[in-house]
Amino acid sequence: MKQSVNGRHFLDLAAIDSASLRLILTKAAELKAQRKQGTMPPYLAGKKLAMIFEKNSTRTRVSFEVGMVELGGYALSFNGSELQLGRGETVADTAQVLSRYVDAIMLRCHSHDKLEELAANASIPVINGLTEYSHPCQILADILTFEEHCGPIKGKTIAWIGDGNNVAQSWIHASALLGFTFRLACPTSLNPLPEVVAWANENGGNIQLVQSPQDAVKNADCVTTDTWVSMGDPDPEAQISMLAPYQVNEALMALASPAAIFLHCLPAHRGEEVTAGVIDGPQSKVFDEAENRLHVQKAIVLWCLNII
Repeated sequence: MKQSVNGRHFLDLAAIDSASLRLILTKAAELKAQRKQGTMPPYLAGKKLAMIFEKNSTRTRVSFEVGMVELGGYALSFNGSELQLGRGETVADTAQVLSRYVDAIMLRCHSHDKLEELAANASIPVINGLTEYSHPCQILADILTFEEHCGPIKGKTIAWIGDGNNVAQSWIHASALLGFTFRLACPTSLNPLPEVVAWANENGGNIQLVQSPQDAVKNADCVTTDTWVSMGDPDPEAQISMLAPYQVNEALMALASPAAIFLHCLPAHRGEEVTAGVIDGPQSKVFDEAENRLHVQKAIVLWCLNII
């Protein structure tokens, strides 16, 4: 578990122990209940979070900012070009300066190396808001959603269909830590990094790469996917053509467990990676999932600042 001088970094699930993940999830559920009751304790009174966005965001930005405000703190939001970081200042210098001003930093960026460099030079916690390698905040929201609707995730089967991307890789990390099967159907060229799969299987995970979406989904407790084209993909048309057989549609969902839910981290493209009938249907929990970003990220900040 990577530490800063004044708290704990939240960079990748693989760097966090299972007890800490369970603590964060439990606190997120408690915060969600308190919000509904209108009794939100000011855990973050006087605390400040700097949010840096090199990539666009809806859910990450709004959920972190609202979460800070609701817990009594404050969030400052910057795009990459608004800081000297975008004009040649080193990541190390930016980390040290921000460490004198705020209590934590959330970075959403292209390069995981930049995230690691920021954390290595900051004396305050750094949170991964998304990199090309992983998206740990999203996966904890997904797991909270799954457990709300399907009970404990341990021993269950999650099916991933499509690109073995950053979101899939954080699911893989979580599988090892929380004890569930993660079954992926991806084009071979879009499989997750082999070292990520190997790490999970060596650390108690059960990662299964299968030949077809049908094999992946059969009797699964949850079916999940992501957009086929991400910001910066060099050939979107080729990507869409390659992934066309991996659409999550009604026929595919019918192969999952009757009680299975559908998740998608959003934004979604109806008619591409998922049909409207699935994402807008009764098994879809995507808006519960989006809401849970708020509750999970509140708990992540509390954990990073040693408040829980």
